[in-house]
Amino acid sequence: MQVLFVCTANLCRSPMAAALLAVRLADRAPDVATVSAGLLPGGAPAPAEVVEVMAARGIDLSGHRSTALTGAAVRAADLVVGMGRRHVQEAVLLDPDGLPRTFRMRELVRRGRALGPRPPGRPTADWIDEVGRGRTRDDLVRHGPDEDVADPFGGPPEGYRATADELDLLAGTLADLLWPRR
Repeated sequence: MQVLFVCTANLCRSPMAAALLAVRLADRAPDVATVSAGLLPGGAPAPAEVVEVMAARGIDLSGHRSTALTGAAVRAADLVVGMGRRHVQEAVLLDPDGLPRTFRMRELVRRGRALGPRPPGRPTADWIDEVGRGRTRDDLVRHGPDEDVADPFGGPPEGYRATADELDLLAGTLADLLWPRR
């Protein structure tokens, strides 16, 4: 299984989210790959603030280089998690069949909490399908500011810490919902 996280430049939010979920799943779902991409061209290193805030959590992102989102990446992912509405929209434009497995991170966690953790033996894809049941393409244009994870890029160090804290909480909740400890 592969989880793809998407943000604007693939410098802050999506690499942090991918790394945080990977740490949570290392012992309970080691076969799950977490990757990240962004809407902008790739090749840039993570900002020093991201490297520092993640190092404080025991995660090394010093070697991260941004990657541009592609249709192939979206198609390869079993779950696509955008940090904001635009990220989800772009992913679905690249792979129109990807809507059922593409969510904003806060939306996925909110809907997942309403459904409850994936029961033992239930395929992950079935749980994702049920979480997304009832969503339509129209949902991609609706926007609630409380559904996006704030971008700390260019802001003060405390903004990076706040975003990492939020992503850590969301990644932990997502791990508990999709891959609960048994």
